[in-house]
Amino acid sequence: MAKKNKKAPKARTSARRSAARTPRRQAAPKKAAAKKTAAKKATGKKAVKRTRKAVSPRRSGSAARLAPIADVRGADVRRDVGGVRLEVGRAGLGRVKRMIYPPGFKWSSDIRPHVGTDYCMHAHVGFLVSGRIDVIYADGCVEVYEGPHIVAVAPGHDGHVVGDEPAVLIEFDFEGDTIQRFGMPEAHSHG
Repeated sequence: MAKKNKKAPKARTSARRSAARTPRRQAAPKKAAAKKTAAKKATGKKAVKRTRKAVSPRRSGSAARLAPIADVRGADVRRDVGGVRLEVGRAGLGRVKRMIYPPGFKWSSDIRPHVGTDYCMHAHVGFLVSGRIDVIYADGCVEVYEGPHIVAVAPGHDGHVVGDEPAVLIEFDFEGDTIQRFGMPEAHSHG
C-alpha cells in the first residue's frame, strides 16, 4: 500500500496575530538605556533597577515592643505620670493626647496615689492603636479593648495593660467638658 503524503497545513503568521500573543515591550527612555549601558560596561554586570518594598504599618512580636516611639510633633506638653508617657496638643477647643501605657501598668497602683480617688473619674474617648487594655468598673463589669479599637470609657473605672506590649492610646478631650461634649454618661451603667 502506498503511503499518502499529507501536507502539513501552513502556519499562518500575520503581524497582527503574533502581536496579540506576545506582550509589547515599551522602549526604555534614552537616558535610562544609557545608564544601563554605562553600568554594564563599568561593572561587567547587567544593571538592575532597585525599588523599595512597601513596609507594613503594623509590626508584630518583639519588634513592636522594642521599636522606639517618636515624639508627637505639635504636642505642647510631654510628661511621664505613673509610668505613662503623656503628650498633649491643642486642637481647636479640644485636645489630642497620645498616651503610652507600659506593660504591667495598672491604674489603681500606678496613678491612684497621684490623684487620691478610688477610680479614674475621667471619660476617655479615642483610638487604641496597639496593645490591650482591660477596663474594670466599680460594679465588676469588664470591657476589653485590643488595638486597633475605638475606645469610649465612662468615668469610675480602673484599668490595666494586658500582655507584654505597651498600649498606645490616642485620645480626644475637652478637659472638664468631655462628658457633655461627647454625650457620654456621667457614670458607667447597664441601661
